Amino acid sequence: MSNTLQLLVTANFNILSQSIQQKVYYEYYEYVYGLVYCIVKDRSSTEDIIQESFIKIIENKPKFENEVKLRAWLKVVTRNTCMNYLRKNKKHLQNQITLSSDSICLEELSVSPISVEHIVETKMMEDSIIRYINTLKPESKAIIEYRWKYGLSYKEMSVLLNTREEIIKQRLFRIRERIKKLLCTDWEIRDVTRNI
Repeated sequence: MSNTLQLLVTANFNILSQSIQQKVYYEYYEYVYGLVYCIVKDRSSTEDIIQESFIKIIENKPKFENEVKLRAWLKVVTRNTCMNYLRKNKKHLQNQITLSSDSICLEELSVSPISVEHIVETKMMEDSIIRYINTLKPESKAIIEYRWKYGLSYKEMSVLLNTREEIIKQRLFRIRERIKKLLCTDWEIRDVTRNI
């Protein structure tokens, strides 16, 4: 990340010259565009969300000790803005949350309309997974949330948790396996086809 993005959290962003403000905005735009578009899959909505999250960022400026924490915070604010947008706009409710091995990703269903049974079952599974996550120890819960909810890299997580990347990867693997086992037991799934 260049020093340009660090100007987002300066004491008063509004006193910067217009050309510098534009430069900061476009660098932020390029930094988060892929993340936002992956979630909402709509260009105009992506533009709106980036603008809204940019405003939130310049209005709420915490102090950061290092660049990794700033980058993580920018992603969190942007992702939360996306989720708020999706909650407000019902047309995006046809997206299905799929748990991959590393993150939660919204995948657009393009094959056929979703049956009501499938929607209900998916929602119940999501609720089960959230319930399992809430029973984890605080450190394990933080690791899962940093990775799935906020999309942080292993490096960013290791800085935030002050531990090595290898340890983070190992813990995340064990947590996923524990959640997978609970899900399989509760849902009486013998052959796990979903990769969580």
